Amino acid sequence: MAERGLVIRDLPAGERPRERMEQYGPEALSTAELLAIVLRVGSRGESAVRLAERLLSEFDGLAGIARARIPQLSALPGMGLAKAAQVKAAFELGKRLATSVEQPRAVVRSASDAATLVMEDLRHRDQECLAAIFLDARNQVLRVRVLTVGTLTGSPAHPREVFKEALAQGAASLILCHNHPSGDPTPSKDDIALTGRMIKAGEVMGVPVLDHIVIGGGRYVSLKEAGRM
Repeated sequence: MAERGLVIRDLPAGERPRERMEQYGPEALSTAELLAIVLRVGSRGESAVRLAERLLSEFDGLAGIARARIPQLSALPGMGLAKAAQVKAAFELGKRLATSVEQPRAVVRSASDAATLVMEDLRHRDQECLAAIFLDARNQVLRVRVLTVGTLTGSPAHPREVFKEALAQGAASLILCHNHPSGDPTPSKDDIALTGRMIKAGEVMGVPVLDHIVIGGGRYVSLKEAGRM
């Protein structure tokens, strides 16, 4: 039976790169340890860390590995095609990240901006849904998410669901949105009461509710603009 390659869990607990990364963060790991996490498995009688050290030595560091082709990498004893492909994939991801341009986030400056973000999704739904637009400190959109789906006439909503997501997104503020399947966006008494509960919860959580937008058939009503908040 062929001897299997040593895996990272075969190392003493204090020398396992994955555990060290979890405890101290990736910045604390050496280049060889980071490569070992990519390789996952070493070769016969050799740990992934030792294989990574040989890889760095053979190709004169990371730059040499980045320039090497897959056949060159796979020819190193203990590597093989699978490990070579894993290493090249990691380098390619890094290259793409370095050359990527982050798209600017949408900014909500008005109720109209908020309504535009959710209109085409909510206006066609035949059940009442509660959504939220989560914003950062500059009113840039972090995420738009439907939080609850109800019936033709109501969407059961609790501040817990809304602010759990707000905290997960790191939101500085939020805008509530929901639809009226009837097509009439006129806020109901329940809508106004829900808004009041959410505003109070937002004050406690430190995530203010800036507005509540009700979507109808291609129309909307802002409770803030209507003086109902």
